[in-house]
Amino acid sequence: MTTPHPLTPRRVAVVGGSLGGLFAATLLQQDGHDVTVFERSARGLARRGAGLVAQQDLYALLHRLGLDRAADVGVTARERITLDRAGRLVHRDPTPQTQVSWDHLYVTLRALLDEGSYLLGHRVEEVRADDAHAEVVSADGRVRSFDIVIGADGANSVVRRFVAPGRSDNRYVGYSTWRGLVPEAALLDGPSDVLLERFAFYNGARSHMLGYLVPGPDGETEVGSRRYNWVWYRPITPPQLARLAQESGRASGDPSLAVSLAPGDLPTALRDELRADAEAELPPPFAAAVLAEPEPFLQAIVDYVAPAMTAHRVVLLGDAAAVVRPHTAMGAAKAAGDALALSDALGRWPLDAALATYDSDRLEVARAVAQYGVRLGRSLPFAQRV
Repeated sequence: MTTPHPLTPRRVAVVGGSLGGLFAATLLQQDGHDVTVFERSARGLARRGAGLVAQQDLYALLHRLGLDRAADVGVTARERITLDRAGRLVHRDPTPQTQVSWDHLYVTLRALLDEGSYLLGHRVEEVRADDAHAEVVSADGRVRSFDIVIGADGANSVVRRFVAPGRSDNRYVGYSTWRGLVPEAALLDGPSDVLLERFAFYNGARSHMLGYLVPGPDGETEVGSRRYNWVWYRPITPPQLARLAQESGRASGDPSLAVSLAPGDLPTALRDELRADAEAELPPPFAAAVLAEPEPFLQAIVDYVAPAMTAHRVVLLGDAAAVVRPHTAMGAAKAAGDALALSDALGRWPLDAALATYDSDRLEVARAVAQYGVRLGRSLPFAQRV
């Protein structure tokens, strides 16, 4: 039986303050480490999320933090249905599925951090490290030194460039998701009768659509206070994606940058074009859901798995380490698993051995989940043509 290594408190920087960063920060703070989170947004990320599927690693993380009840804030779809182009129900599966509140988890986890340890408006431009320490270089030129730097800064990770120099680019897969998040009351009676309380799907020649209820922005689960989340997968060629990015005022249309358009980024003409396509291509209930969203947003779908999860005193976690396609519904669970594994390794082994153990264990998981996402993506009707 292996005897746990006595915990040495470390100075830890977490680059990225979304859920993955909060998973790591809260666990490591609870373990006794001195944690600082660097979040580039000036206002924080509250109210930016929708719902997510709570899988086992997420439940395990919340249990370790004493937050079992946080996973109870969700909305359960009583069945899964598939619509045809006319909006008729052609398949139903009486398997319920619960979507927990991203917003509620974010607010709850952030509240656990010590005052002053979550730094807003702190964009990290560079990470440097050797075998003895690591440094974070902020956009204002300030250099801070830590024992460990954790890159939880998403698909366009700055930290990834240090861990995998020359091998840090995403690969755009040829399709993207348009998304909307609307109050359930905004859906007309006809569409709401079909869509609400269900996890709904549609598969067309150039569309894969799904939608489901999620809690309200403050975790509300009462009927009338929830939101409807729709996700529309569509083929978009790299030139089309570049056009969208440029016409929306984005600095780059390079698909390797995991192009995203936040709510409000899409110009009116492009929004109207999207709405017209919805009426022409989608079942009427789904088209109505698209029309109910005044500010649709977009995320390009990319693949990436880092060749390693660590380098010197720098660690990758979540999407910074491996971007898995949303079809898996495993992005948040994988990030939670990464955070749990890192916490366990640091509590059991000397630092070098802990990072090596984390690298070996979690890289294998990242590859498996990413490959699963690719297999699911190949089942989409348009995936072989883009």
